[in-house]
Amino acid sequence: MTIPQQSGPLHGVRVVELVGIGPGPFAAMLLADLGADVIRVDRPGGNALQLGPADKDILGRGRPSVAIDLKNPRGVETVLDLVASADILIEGLRPGVTERLGLGPDDCHARNPRLVYGRMTGWGQDGPLAPRAGHDINYISVAGALGAIGRAGGPPQVPLNLVGDFAGGSLYLVTGLLAALTHARATGEGQVVDAAITDGTAHLMSMIVAMQQSGGWSDQRGTNMLDTGTPFYDVFETSDGQWMSVGPLEPQFYAALVAGLGLTDAPGQYDFARWGELRQMLTDAFAARTRAEWVEVFDGTDACVAPVLSLTEAYEHPHNVARGTYVEKDGLTQPAPAPRFSATPATLTTPPEVAGSSTTAALTAWGIADVDQLIADGVAVQAD
Repeated sequence: MTIPQQSGPLHGVRVVELVGIGPGPFAAMLLADLGADVIRVDRPGGNALQLGPADKDILGRGRPSVAIDLKNPRGVETVLDLVASADILIEGLRPGVTERLGLGPDDCHARNPRLVYGRMTGWGQDGPLAPRAGHDINYISVAGALGAIGRAGGPPQVPLNLVGDFAGGSLYLVTGLLAALTHARATGEGQVVDAAITDGTAHLMSMIVAMQQSGGWSDQRGTNMLDTGTPFYDVFETSDGQWMSVGPLEPQFYAALVAGLGLTDAPGQYDFARWGELRQMLTDAFAARTRAEWVEVFDGTDACVAPVLSLTEAYEHPHNVARGTYVEKDGLTQPAPAPRFSATPATLTTPPEVAGSSTTAALTAWGIADVDQLIADGVAVQAD
């Protein structure tokens, strides 16, 4: 097989990915979506935490998978050979693991001083929790985000693993990598990017922190403007058991909401004393019709009202269809690359692969010598 050419604004950027779970692969997928030439270094046999069939794991798309035994010194040497011609390396192991393997920052910078070495962890490379295990729910707890999400009097509500793993983790890692790459290309000096999910999540909370520091945000969840504390920023059930989201924060949008619902006697938007009454009015109004009927009522308005869709419904929503937000490729419905570029559009290339599917082709394309011998000796594995 041949490795397809990438397109997009990162065309020509070479990335070595030491496969981890969750935020590391998502960061590598994003770089590949934007045109980087990413080589995915898997364990022989695949990842220890596999959430589904490898050929349906969208986080693995856009880059060839090579399987290399990193417990074998020749396997480590092979990765260092890849590093020699790379711009970026991504690893998501616990602090100290790559150093013990012989693939730490010092080892890699000895081969390639210009390398940007990206480290994706939950707690960061130092601090009392750095050596401890954790997952998204733990990181956003300590960062202060989870405690702020939920209804008044109720428990914190877990926002999937979007806030920590992917927003506070992957996206901050990619931002750091590209910033450091700009520096490396200007100066010839590589560096380490320490992307901790706790740090990124705290940074995401900047607006909420500012509101809290100025007295505009209470530590009691469910009592604030953006956490369902206001009756006009919430979700309401419809007569068919579906839901509508409502968020008209500005007066003109609130007026459009009230008009669409036919509430001629609705209290003023910021008449706090009547918020309980307003919430009940909104609840009763939405409960009187189906979700489809309310969609029709608010179509073309600026009332900031939208249906709450399931994933399968989101695939078919007219706006998403018109923009190609979800696409069908390789037998999978998957999110299209984002964001969008006018001069260097990004496109999807290769589908997700079983670990080691492209070992021979990808190592050869990256200039590794004696690939067949590495496979014969069990240093690398070419999957069937």
